[in-house]
Amino acid sequence: MALFFGQSTDSVPSDWEAVCARRKRAQLDSIPKEWIIQLPPKDQLNVMDVPHQCGLLTELELEITETIDVQTILDKLRLAEWSSVQVTTAFYKRAIIAQQLTNCLTEIFVDRALKRARELDEHLASTGKVVGPLHGLPISLKDQFAIKGLETIMGYAKWIGRYAESDCVLVGILYECGAVPFVRTNVPQTLMWGETMNHVFGRTLNPYNLAFTPGGSSGGEGALLAMKGSCLGVGTDIGGSLRIPSAFCGLYTLRPSYERLPYCGAVNALEGQESISSVLGPMSNSISGVKIFTKAILDAEPWLKDPLVLRKGWNESEYQLSRHGGGKQLCFAIMWDNGVVKPHPPLHRAMNMTKRALKAAGHKGTVGFRCQWSGDRSNVSSLQVIDWENHRHLEIYKNAETIFAADGGHDYRSQCEGVEPLIQTMSPSTDSHENALDEPLVKSLVGDLYHRTAHEVWQLHTEKRGLRKSHLDHWQATVSRTGTGRPVDAIIAPAVAYTAVPHGLNTDSFYTTLCNALDYSCSVFPVTFVDPKIDDPHPPHRFYNHEDEHIYKFYNSDLFPGFPVALQLIGGTQEEEAVIGMTEIVADALKKLNDTA
Repeated sequence: MALFFGQSTDSVPSDWEAVCARRKRAQLDSIPKEWIIQLPPKDQLNVMDVPHQCGLLTELELEITETIDVQTILDKLRLAEWSSVQVTTAFYKRAIIAQQLTNCLTEIFVDRALKRARELDEHLASTGKVVGPLHGLPISLKDQFAIKGLETIMGYAKWIGRYAESDCVLVGILYECGAVPFVRTNVPQTLMWGETMNHVFGRTLNPYNLAFTPGGSSGGEGALLAMKGSCLGVGTDIGGSLRIPSAFCGLYTLRPSYERLPYCGAVNALEGQESISSVLGPMSNSISGVKIFTKAILDAEPWLKDPLVLRKGWNESEYQLSRHGGGKQLCFAIMWDNGVVKPHPPLHRAMNMTKRALKAAGHKGTVGFRCQWSGDRSNVSSLQVIDWENHRHLEIYKNAETIFAADGGHDYRSQCEGVEPLIQTMSPSTDSHENALDEPLVKSLVGDLYHRTAHEVWQLHTEKRGLRKSHLDHWQATVSRTGTGRPVDAIIAPAVAYTAVPHGLNTDSFYTTLCNALDYSCSVFPVTFVDPKIDDPHPPHRFYNHEDEHIYKFYNSDLFPGFPVALQLIGGTQEEEAVIGMTEIVADALKKLNDTA
């Protein structure tokens, strides 16, 4: 997803930096002064414990924000054990702590959110009934989801002062479901980066190490949720923008298939490019949050408000894995590498851990079929794990990236020309990493950029359809190797070839873009953390390409200690419910493995 479109700065006005600085100052002024904390020393790079140490949060607010399971929060709201004002205030204060440390927010509207929370509390008190399935729950939103009366800047200086005249469809549904939208989160200029920085709001940092990126383009959501400044957030994904920050920040997420969840009214880059659609999805510290959000939105019949959404509500049978043997006998395939870049040692260890967990659980027949809050389910009786055989991955990636670049960069330049410079690199201007890759592989794959004719774009789309059919046939043919009478139920793979990296080094989107091009539903789930004592560098291998060599060489186990290590679970097209169900099974198996370690 990295950009490499040139732009002259001759036409950029001299005061563009002042324009951005004024908007940034307005953001700072929107923070309640009593919520300003004393920042830790500059040499303290890990700030995960600051919410506990800074003294801003009360004991109850710490309890609320440390409650990982979203269903537990909803239950306490429904029973009035916690009020929506209490919960919203707690997460808002923690979000503001996260903002001061990681620069993860864009829009801050405390009074508006608390007014909504009070109305929900009053409704529950007077009627004894909740407004909807998300009653009283504060939800953060990536800075694409328009909220009436608020600016939607999306990382562009040109969009400062652009106020939404109406809510986008998703926000309207969230209100109907009883939710409390309470902050919006930072994005990269153009959205098409795996990191998060723009001229208006600046760079977002990873709370596990401020010198590292939280990923992108939903990096603001990633950093906020990692610090538990939100219990449930919404991001988007066209080439990995949900899964990369979720992997870098140790979160769960769901990348749904095209047109399953409502995008109408949200702003976007590459508007009109519909061959590889951007999709929205939930991000959370719990898989329960992913399931609750997805079911709530689908139960609201979003196809009645967004004409592109498929008329397919939440399917409980598919969640119960009716198309996957009822979950009694499953076969997962592990993609140890994708034939384009090999993953770093912590990712390889995470895949081995997942394989051991699944095989042990299947052998003992003790994997809980669902999370505890979902009720009692039958146990999985058999789990098979085989190796995935790659199929035309580089062709798929090249096709996708060429589609993204088909306009020769016109979309990005048109938003920046005459207003601000187009960002060419996410590397910091000072203290840049010595191993930055100036020529990512995607540039050589896409070749010279020019405006492709309509006919040339149609041929790219035709090629993409052929590649999707070829890959589907390849997947279906795995029936001969699974032993279940069905093809592989899901693929387990890295979401990114590495854990979070220093700013400017995130070039890999091969593992994620594969799924966008093929429109596979997929999730990300955390597995473990980098451990320098056991994550030793692997010996050199025969490199696939110069980027594979680059990624291999910048691994040093001492560079990444303590970072989350996450993997991706890949299901079929329009298999959101089954992907959630299978992710629960994997997460439960990993929990049992860790509990017995």
